[in-house]
Amino acid sequence: MNILDAFTQCGALLEGHFVLSSGLHSNRYLQCAKVLQYPDLAEAIGAGIAELFKDIAIDVVVGPAMGGVIIAQEVGRAAHVRAIFAERENGVMTLRRGFSVAEGEKALVVEDVVTTGGSAREVAEMLQARGVRVVGIGAIMDRTTTATDFGVPFRALGKVDVATYQPEECPLCKANVPVTKPGSRGLR
Repeated sequence: MNILDAFTQCGALLEGHFVLSSGLHSNRYLQCAKVLQYPDLAEAIGAGIAELFKDIAIDVVVGPAMGGVIIAQEVGRAAHVRAIFAERENGVMTLRRGFSVAEGEKALVVEDVVTTGGSAREVAEMLQARGVRVVGIGAIMDRTTTATDFGVPFRALGKVDVATYQPEECPLCKANVPVTKPGSRGLR
């Protein structure tokens, strides 16, 4: 499966003016939910990410809410391990809903799209603070513009080069192109 083809066929590669969850602006947006709404595709994508990490022992897969919830479940299914998610409480990434991890467990953190790696890094740091060994970071799509060093292997099913801008330098803002924030945090 060509992951970028799947995004295109599902209408999940959007064009316009977007504010990403990182705060950066872009003229393109990958709407993973439009791909993951199809269970067969979600299962195949999860299996693909699990395959990327088959050389690493994993006890649990953890994704940040919202973008990492479905893909964590599918990677966990394919890897035959537990799958949980972290979410922000008072602005801090944490485990809620009775989820827990044990000291010494090996965790794979998965995300839908990595642009700056902020959410994945927050989850990894929260897990490490609990004594969990983070063994990798996985993603459906890598849209980083510079090398991102998580200190563990980072692997993604696909890579897409998309221009991103600091808000004060965004040519779309300067051209008064209407802005949308389609991610899980929405416009505030």
